[in-house]
Amino acid sequence: MTIYDLKPKFQALLRPIVRLLANKGVTPNQVTMFAMLLSIWVGVMIILTHGAKVILLFVPIFMFVRMALNAIDGLLAKEHNMKTKRGAMFNEMSDVIADVALFLPFAFISGMNPILVVLFTIIGILNEMAGVVAQTLNGERRYDGPMGKSDRVFVMGLMALLLGLGLQVDIWADVLLEVSIFLGVVSTYNRAMKGSI
Repeated sequence: MTIYDLKPKFQALLRPIVRLLANKGVTPNQVTMFAMLLSIWVGVMIILTHGAKVILLFVPIFMFVRMALNAIDGLLAKEHNMKTKRGAMFNEMSDVIADVALFLPFAFISGMNPILVVLFTIIGILNEMAGVVAQTLNGERRYDGPMGKSDRVFVMGLMALLLGLGLQVDIWADVLLEVSIFLGVVSTYNRAMKGSI
């Protein structure tokens, strides 16, 4: 069970927006590009401000918006006849780029353990890679948990919220990252094993 399992209900809420965008001629790749550039901008702001509280309080809102944009580009592609191989490639690559751009800047926040932040980010990349490789082997993209993309975004959004509200970086941040890294390793193993059957 992961946050990803809530995707169908989330998509249902977004369909009116998707139909509006499709009628306006907006393409999935345009939505994907916008989400990626916005992620990079937010990451740069975290670095430049060393994690200023006002910026960190904005991060959870942005994380939600980003997940919505990720769902919207997929719905546009699948339900409005805009699905292409190039778009699928761009979607996978941009998701990883956006994750790196959003997660690594947390290493610049005073008190954060940069090694754990980097490990968290690397495990996330390997997790997505396992899911994509599974698709090349048997035609099925794997999203197995317990720590998928949506869950990683939730973890970092929660951390940003707590820091933005004034909670000082302490052992809790290390524990949260360590548990998330462990669950990420489990997720990667699950995807690799189930995707290679």
